[in-house]
Parts: sequence; structure tokens; C-alpha cells
Amino acid sequence: MASENQDPAIRILFRRLQIIKSESGLQWLIGSPFFPRHTVISTFRCIHTTSSNPQSPDFSKESDDIRTLLPKGFEVIGALIVGKDCNFDKTAREAINAACNLRKSLSSDASLGNLELIGAVVDLNNAKDVRFFVSKDGKMDSVESVSSIVYEDNPEKFVWERGCLLHCALQVKLPLYYQPSKPNDVHEICMRAADAVASKFRDPQVTCLIEALNETSGAIVLRGSELSTDSSISFLLNKSMNSVKPSAPIAEYYPATQETQLLVIGHKLEVLCYASKDLSLAYGISKLVIPALVDQLHSMRKVNIPDLLKRHPETETRRSLHLRLGLPFDRPLLRISNAIDIVGKKHSSSLVQKGSSFLKDVHLTIPSSGISGGVASLVQGSYQYYHYLHEGLDDSGWGCAYRSLQTIISWFKALVEIGDKDPSFIGSREWIGAIELSFVLDKLIGASCKIINVKSGAELPEKCRELALHFENQGTPIMIGGGFLAYTLLGVDYNDASGDCAFLILDPHYTGSDDIKKIVYGGWCGWRKAVDSKGKRFFLHDKFYNLLLPQRPNMV
Repeated sequence: MASENQDPAIRILFRRLQIIKSESGLQWLIGSPFFPRHTVISTFRCIHTTSSNPQSPDFSKESDDIRTLLPKGFEVIGALIVGKDCNFDKTAREAINAACNLRKSLSSDASLGNLELIGAVVDLNNAKDVRFFVSKDGKMDSVESVSSIVYEDNPEKFVWERGCLLHCALQVKLPLYYQPSKPNDVHEICMRAADAVASKFRDPQVTCLIEALNETSGAIVLRGSELSTDSSISFLLNKSMNSVKPSAPIAEYYPATQETQLLVIGHKLEVLCYASKDLSLAYGISKLVIPALVDQLHSMRKVNIPDLLKRHPETETRRSLHLRLGLPFDRPLLRISNAIDIVGKKHSSSLVQKGSSFLKDVHLTIPSSGISGGVASLVQGSYQYYHYLHEGLDDSGWGCAYRSLQTIISWFKALVEIGDKDPSFIGSREWIGAIELSFVLDKLIGASCKIINVKSGAELPEKCRELALHFENQGTPIMIGGGFLAYTLLGVDYNDASGDCAFLILDPHYTGSDDIKKIVYGGWCGWRKAVDSKGKRFFLHDKFYNLLLPQRPNMV
């Protein structure tokens, strides 16, 4: 980290700057007060503008979105403008000014101090290189060019060595009494109810229970009066504490003058915050967790009344998020199933998925393939490991292909419904292959598949470039069937210059217990070369192989 007297340097914590270089626009640069200054961890695209000019933000709408999306512990530290024929100094000042205005919209503190904001510029007509500037001494009208740009080799290590996550989940139910003849009153009633809940977070009698994901650490209790490691926080309101004066319980009855209906709005508040590891818990809860909960409540207040009784248009919401985060529009990355399972991590040190008896993503713990100069292309997303003898079923010797695609329970029936197999096939121990599995995927979930045929196992290394493109573009696991055996392919490591390659194999023939160490050290999930150092061939030369490549659904 540069000292205050040295020239400024920009530190980038992601491997590839997510810049839309094909069109003009503005992106917010994201950093953290817990990082060295001028450290950029991510970008958010500006999607709300006041006019047809993509560089003119609607700060009210942008601040509403970012207040909801950006975890506390991260903040906007600058802006990047993509344009044509840019005057770099002038455009950088515009970017810094936009970032300053957005920070004012996001913060209740009018005084922002002498924070040095970053202004970055990309000229579409000038090689599309990024030029960085910083505001001198926090002054928005004076910028200084930055020539030193540092890209961290291991950004994950940089982030998690310095900080941790604070997680808080809270179920809230708001009972709303309203007159059916005045439905417009519901919105105001809902706002008042949300404000009442928000005020309770700072009640002196509120109790916070903090639990570390590391089970060796005990729970910590903090009371509201005390508020000024990855942790999970629960809020409890204790109204049974000793009162200064003894008093009897009182119930008040307010009869409705007109017909009244009850609408109960259930809402799950759940927030993640990033904090420095040496930050006090009291400060973290007061300045990060509670403001995050209040912001989430305020975002709920903005829901239109007709939407209270129906589901939000999730597809359009996800599409908007993909646009803001620079994500592709051909793959579902922001579904509930993609959510971080913090509770599951707390209660299990293994890779067992919550609510399931099967191991999940076992390849994450294996060492590298050893291919010199190779580029690893791996499965994208999560999967469960199915193998022989699961759930007490003795399928050893015949069930490997079934286990390769056992996430679909009822596919046995699908083979009969499409007329591919006789009804007696159900319950039998006949081998099946890539062709049958393609029928299942098409029948049950409408997923198309591509099939690669090779006449001999010796030809499989020739398909590595094609397989690498599949994992990069589709990201789905591949089923390999041949020689009465079936495997699941999770990735390839390929050196395009030398042709040297390795295959990441998940072997369903394992019959032991779900012990990740036994599976990895026993080679049941690991890198395999077509011919190992002892000359042993993994793929048989006298057998043909079919490879089933499921195609990713084109959706968000």
C-alpha cells in the first residue's frame, strides 16, 4: 500500500474489469472502507438515467437500487465513463462528480470529508484502454492522472484475510388493518408499520445473539444499550425485563367504526455485511447490520399496493440485475438455488448440501492437474455426487450411468412414455448410455443435448478443445459412456500449444461412505490423463465412447 506522500495507485481486485466497451455508459466503482484507499473490488452499471444520455444518472433511482443491492461494508468510491472522443480530464471530473452526488444520495451524513474519489474513462475510439484519475485532496474540480495500476493475483485471499461476513436473518410479520373502501390507505399503514419495526432495532431492550461459524467459539450476547470472524446475528426483543415500577398488564380495545379487513404481510429480512476482522462487534452491529436491516425495510415500503398480493415479476427483476452487474443474459445466475448457504456451512464442516444426504461439489478440494501451461475449464454451478450403494440400493456393476444423472428421480418412467423402452425395463438392471439420458433430459425438462461420438478412447484427447469450449460456454457436467462404464466429466485442463490435457473425472463406481477425504485421496474425483506416467490408459482403445453434453437453458 502506498503511503500518503507517494503517488496514488489503483488496486483492482477482480481479474477482468467488467466494462461494457461496445456502447457508451457509466459504471460505479465499488470499494470498501476496510481496504487500502483506491482499491476497486467490483463495478455496478448505471441503469437509471434522467434522459437519453447514458452518462446522466437518475441519482434517486440509482441510490434506491444500490442501497438495496450493495452489502454494508462496501461503498461507491468512484465512477467509470465509457464514451467516444473523450476529453479525459473533463470526463474524469464528470465521473468523480457523479460518484460524489451518488454518495450524497446514499448517505445521511452531509459531510463526506476529503475522500479521494476515482474517475475512470474509456474512449471507444482510442483503443478502449482504461485511464484512471483521482480527485486531489478530495476536491471534485481537480483531478490527477494515475499511472500505477495493480491487479491482485489472488483477490479472494486479499478480501478474506482482511475481513469476514456478518449475516443476519429475521422473520417479520406486519399485521395491517384497513378499510376495504379505502385500499389506498394500506400503503401508508404499511409504511408506519415498517417504521415501527425499524425503531425496535435500536430499542435498549433488544438483544443480539452472535454465533460464529467456527463452532469452537461460543455465542455472544449484546444488548441494545451496548451498541454504539464470520458471524450470524439474531435479534430478540425481551419485554419481560424487570420494570422500574411494578405494573399490571393492560389490554386496550379499539372497535372499528366501519368494515375492516386484516392483511398480514410476511417478510424475511436477510442481510450480509462485510467487516474488518478487528472491528468490534458492537460497532459492526450498530453501523453495518442495523442500517442494512433498516434499508431492507425501507425498500419493502416502496412496493406498490397491488403487488402486495401477488408475486413480483421475477424474470424482469433478474434481467435488470444481470444488466447492472454485467452478467450474461443466457444463463440463470441469480436464482434462489444459487444463494450462499451460510446456515448450512455453520452446521456442517463437510460438503454435504443442506437438506440432502449427498455430497456437493466434491471437485473443489482436489489439487491441480499438473498440466504445464494448461488452462482449466470446469463445470459451472453446483452438483451432487451420486455413486454406487447410495440409499441402500445395491447397483454395483450396473448403475453407474443411472448415478451419473440421478438428479432426476422419475426418468425411468420417461423412457417408457417416449416409447424407447419396453415397460419391463423399469426396475431392471439394464445398462443405459448417453442416448437414453438425452431422451430423459429432453422429456422431463426440455433440455437439448449435444452428443459427441468417438470410435476409440484414443480419440478423446483430440476433443479437449471442443470440451473446453463447452465448459466455458455451457458449464454443464458431461456424461461419458463407453465400454460398459459411465463417468461424469467436470472439466478439462488443456495446453493448446502442446496438446497435453487432463480430464476431471467424477467416478460413480465408488461404494464407500460419503467421506470427502476418502473420495479425493482414493481418486474417485480427480484429474486423469488419457495415458498416465506408467503408460496405463484410462480410456480403452478398443471401445467406443459417447459423450452427452447438456445445453444450458437460454434464460436469466
